[in-house]
Amino acid sequence: MPQSNERQILIVEDQADIADLIAMHVRDLGHRVEVVYDGDAGYERARSGDFNLIVLDVMLPRRDGLDVLRTLRMDRVTTPVLMLTARSSELDRVLGLELGADDYLTKPFSVMELTARIKAILRRADLAAAPKASTDEVRIEVGDLQIDPNAHEVRLHGKTIALTAKEFDLLHYLARHPGRAFNRTQLLDAVWGTTFEGYEHNVNTHINRLRSKIEADPANPRYVLTVRGLGYRFVDTR
Repeated sequence: MPQSNERQILIVEDQADIADLIAMHVRDLGHRVEVVYDGDAGYERARSGDFNLIVLDVMLPRRDGLDVLRTLRMDRVTTPVLMLTARSSELDRVLGLELGADDYLTKPFSVMELTARIKAILRRADLAAAPKASTDEVRIEVGDLQIDPNAHEVRLHGKTIALTAKEFDLLHYLARHPGRAFNRTQLLDAVWGTTFEGYEHNVNTHINRLRSKIEADPANPRYVLTVRGLGYRFVDTR
């Protein structure tokens, strides 16, 4: 009988030994696993929308992981993605986050770190999808931007904006505290549930991606503002 917290996880990794290792530990967490070994197969399975998490390698045969991720997000597939990269350069990691990855791991990684990241992503997704135990949260409206936490939806000029779970959480957190400045570590802790050193640029890339979706001119934002030398704040609506 399936466990109540069982999730379906897709692993897209061409190195069989690494794929088997990840699959083993994901199953140990109580989840179901499907493994595919190239980018084309990964894209086709991921776009089905039947998964709670995709563990996606960057270096894949037939189609690289960044292209898979880019196309999935263009297709409005918002399934959380944990990227894996073996490259020492920051380029793939930054590109992955810009394209819509929720987190990344650099090979070689420890099993403890892998499972911690997987549990954190799934926990955030569960919180986002869970019905509210208390009264409905207040919808936030600023100009032509509406943030509906109950529907987990953002609309701009009446049109729904496709945000990932992490983009929505970041925007909603900032908007709930209009005018208050947060540094990157505070946002990591509040939105990502982690303060891992070196992960502050996760905030930067998600802010950039968020601005590209909700700002008429991302270089001169109206809603999500930069506080020089500190971090970010939502426009003061008080």
